[in-house]
Amino acid sequence: MSKYDIIVLGSGPGGYVTAIRASQLGFKTAIVEKESLGGVCLNWGCIPTKALLKSAQVFEYLKHAEDYGLKVKDAEHDFDAVVKRSRGVANGMSKGIEFLMKKNKIDVISGYGTLKPGKKIDVDGTVYSADHIIIATGARSRELPSLPQDGKKVIGYREAMSLEKQPKKMIVVGSGAIGVEFAYFYNSIGTEVTIVEYLPNIVPVEDADVSKQLERSFKKNGVKIMTSAEVTNVDTSGKGVKATVKTKKGEEILEADVVLSAVGIKTNIENIGLEDVGIVVDRDKILVNDFYQTNIPGYYAIGDVTPGQALAHVASAEGILCVEKIAGMHVEPIDYGNIPGCTYCSPEIASVGLTEQQAKDKGLDIKVGKFPFSASGKASAGGNKDGFVKVIFDAKYGEWLGCHMIGAGVTDMIAEAVVARKLETTGHDVLKAVHPHPTMSEAVMEAVADAYDECIHI
Repeated sequence: MSKYDIIVLGSGPGGYVTAIRASQLGFKTAIVEKESLGGVCLNWGCIPTKALLKSAQVFEYLKHAEDYGLKVKDAEHDFDAVVKRSRGVANGMSKGIEFLMKKNKIDVISGYGTLKPGKKIDVDGTVYSADHIIIATGARSRELPSLPQDGKKVIGYREAMSLEKQPKKMIVVGSGAIGVEFAYFYNSIGTEVTIVEYLPNIVPVEDADVSKQLERSFKKNGVKIMTSAEVTNVDTSGKGVKATVKTKKGEEILEADVVLSAVGIKTNIENIGLEDVGIVVDRDKILVNDFYQTNIPGYYAIGDVTPGQALAHVASAEGILCVEKIAGMHVEPIDYGNIPGCTYCSPEIASVGLTEQQAKDKGLDIKVGKFPFSASGKASAGGNKDGFVKVIFDAKYGEWLGCHMIGAGVTDMIAEAVVARKLETTGHDVLKAVHPHPTMSEAVMEAVADAYDECIHI
């Protein structure tokens, strides 16, 4: 029986980062993976979707070349080539993870891993043991009873990025990050897209102003949006799909070639031996303490399988913290109130902290500032004037409670707010930190200035 200090089950952005940090700390480490290194995020999620979205963005620029004083005749997209590029990017990244495993002397065990009592893992009949076993098996597309996925006419995100043929009409059920990203991609290349959202606003976890702005931008580009609506049935017996949608006005039948179910995720915790070991699970999540220890000594869990936010960067941070705690380092629990969320449709969305409504619900006295990109020189020059930066501060102490952005490139800007909040920076500190001009990032300073009635450019 092979013996390790640490074995990580799953090689997504939680698992492989955990394994690397463990190796850096001197642990003899192995990682178990049943498919491709990098997990869903790298192979079927974060990375290949961004490649698709970049192709869509370039195509949009070509279609609007005249807005920039340029002439491009008969710009066309090649759907197969776009998908092929996306897969190529993912494959290249997966090979990069293979290199990192070799560089860090991590043993990669290919196969299906099942947890066993006594700190052991069975991988397709071969048993391995470790002092510490870290579960990082991630999640998959959740299926609704009214929306069973057949992989052809009713699909999840995995099939959505590798369709053999571009659909003429698509219904996207759910308007979280996955839903709106695919809605943007397919709409931009000519598919007629309808979004069906159960809640009153699309991207419902975002600040209400952000939701309204995205709805305006999407509708301007031809995306149809149905909110407070529910798909109650799908008929796939014909050539396409007929979806029955229940709305406040009654039932409506929508026809499409494909329905994309983007209604959240389901954790991969079945058939991995949790019951045999006695690890406690509640509401589809493995229960852990602040340092990701389960109720059974020697077994840990990180990432989507635990109650924290199901985000790649959260899984990575949790894995690093977990092994640093095992190594005896002084570590502090993650502040889940300061985790940034990013959505990569166009316009992009990025946010951290409380929304305006959440701050009001807490009874806080707040200052709110907002700066539209229509007043930004850089946004005007770039032709990307949709959107804004919105900031929320505690009126008494100046604490930065929340930051919400929608616009071009904002996913690369949100880290300023994350770091500032981590350092307990006040609104006045941000105001006195000189921001470069002309940039999109100076909109952050301008929004803060607006909150304190000092804004220059609006």
